[in-house]
Parts: sequence; structure tokens; C-alpha cells
Amino acid sequence: MEELSVKSRIIKSVYFSQEDGRLRICFKNGEERLFDGVPSSEALAMTAASSPGHYYLDRIRTRFRRLAA
Repeated sequence: MEELSVKSRIIKSVYFSQEDGRLRICFKNGEERLFDGVPSSEALAMTAASSPGHYYLDRIRTRFRRLAA
């Protein structure tokens, strides 16, 4: 997994694997979420968004399958 740069009030770090489309999001409160089948365009758009946290809530959380993390 490759770490993607992100500036967010709620997201600490983001990791993405182009091989399998897995997106790991580490939150500043210590929680982690792992999603499967995420296109690289969505992962990059989230990290570049003016509010990555809102992008996650609107475009990632409900659209992609969450794995145990």
C-alpha cells in the first residue's frame, strides 16, 4: 500500500493499493476503515478535496464495500 498525502481535520493518513483497489483510512480518533474495490481516481480525489472528511462521508463510506479493519 502506498501512503497518499492528505490534509484533514479528521483524517490522519490514507493508504491505497492500486493492485486490488484497497483504501485504508486512518482517523485522528484512532479508528481505521478499509474499503475494497476503490478506483484510484476516487482515492486521489478524496485526498485532493477541499474537505477530505466530507468527501469520505459523501463518496466513499456508502459506495464501497468495507472490510474488517
